[in-house]
Amino acid sequence: MNAHLNQYRQQQFDTATPEQILIMLYDGAIRFCRQALEALAANELSTKGEAISRAMAIIAEFSNSLDHNIGGATADNLDALYHFMMRELTSANLHDDPEKVTVVLNLLRDLRETWIQAISIARQDQNPADPVDPAREPKSLPQDHRPLKMAL
Repeated sequence: MNAHLNQYRQQQFDTATPEQILIMLYDGAIRFCRQALEALAANELSTKGEAISRAMAIIAEFSNSLDHNIGGATADNLDALYHFMMRELTSANLHDDPEKVTVVLNLLRDLRETWIQAISIARQDQNPADPVDPAREPKSLPQDHRPLKMAL
C-alpha cells in the first residue's frame, strides 16, 4: 500500500503546476509544524526533532528559491521572514518551546493563504475573460484558522 501511495504522490507532483507545488510545500511545512507540536505535547523528542527538521528544510528551500533581482524588496522581506522562522524553529527545537512552533505555524498558514490569493489574482490578470476554475484552485484554510494578527 505504501508503494501505491508514494506512486500517487509522485504523480500528483509530476503533473502539478509550479503554483500547486508551492502550495503543496506550504502544506508540508504546516503539517510538520503540527507534528512537532503533537510530539512536544507527548514528550516525543526524537519525533519533534524530525518534524522540525523537515519544516526547516522546506522553509530553507523557500528562502533559497527567491530571486532577489526580480522580487526586489518583496523577496528581501520574504527572505528575512523565512530566516526568522528558521531561527524560531531552531530555538523551539533546542528549548522544547511549543510557542515558537506555533508562531511559525501561524506565519506559514498566513503565507499560504496569501499565495493562494496571489495565484488567483495572477490567473485572473492573465485571462480576464476566463473565470477561475475552482477545481484548479488550491484549497483555502479551514474557517477556524486564525490569522497571525488575531493569534498574537
